[in-house]
Amino acid sequence: MGILNVTPDSFSDGGRYASAAAAADRAASLVAEGAAIIDVGGESTRPGAQPVGAAEEIGRVVPVIEAIVARFDVAVSIDTSKPEVMAAAVDAGACIVNDVYALRAPGGRDYAATAGVGVCLMHMRGEPRTMQDDPHYEDVVAEVAAFLAAERAACLDAGIAPEAIVLDPGIGFGKRIEHNFALMRGIAALAALGSPVLVGVSRKSFIGRVLGREVGERLYGGLGLAALTVAGGARIVRTHDVAPTLDAIRMVDAVLQGE
Repeated sequence: MGILNVTPDSFSDGGRYASAAAAADRAASLVAEGAAIIDVGGESTRPGAQPVGAAEEIGRVVPVIEAIVARFDVAVSIDTSKPEVMAAAVDAGACIVNDVYALRAPGGRDYAATAGVGVCLMHMRGEPRTMQDDPHYEDVVAEVAAFLAAERAACLDAGIAPEAIVLDPGIGFGKRIEHNFALMRGIAALAALGSPVLVGVSRKSFIGRVLGREVGERLYGGLGLAALTVAGGARIVRTHDVAPTLDAIRMVDAVLQGE
């Protein structure tokens, strides 16, 4: 899953792809590198990010999604928590809703069920502006697994097909470094919930803290984590750096499959 942020304030590439033309060119690069999904986001969810209104978010993402589906044979996901943005994005050609709030906004589950789209349910403690304010867990793997299991069940009850659901532990979202590490060691427990697991670690701040690297220097640390989580059972990797990440996980898969 290649990341395409069409926001002015994302932590890694804010503002670089804010125009539809620049975003379409970036989408072309992601597809050429081997992305199976392009994840389009119009509202930053970095720590401390400020909210964006639905109309502004729709204005950012819809022209980009339309440009992508007109040019490329690739799945598009919309990274949003607002049902009205979900609807506008799906009307424009998106087929997956990737929601950091796990479809908990009123109407979110019902819309996804009616639209028949794929969904990614993510765990986050708090909300982006406050999520890193002293997060605490007794057993982070058990607590995240319980949350994802409950949200998955709620989606099934709403009529979302089981094969449409993907689960994301939310690495870096309301977690300390030790929580992130525990979750990456515990991918198998999350995969046992019955849905594919997505992980997103690309360029995240905890890599920088561990390695002493600025945001543009975190590729190798991210590749190590992507390989680790795929070996642990993750099935989708969300990344800014598609080609090297794909090489890393293909090698992991070759070893695991004995080929």
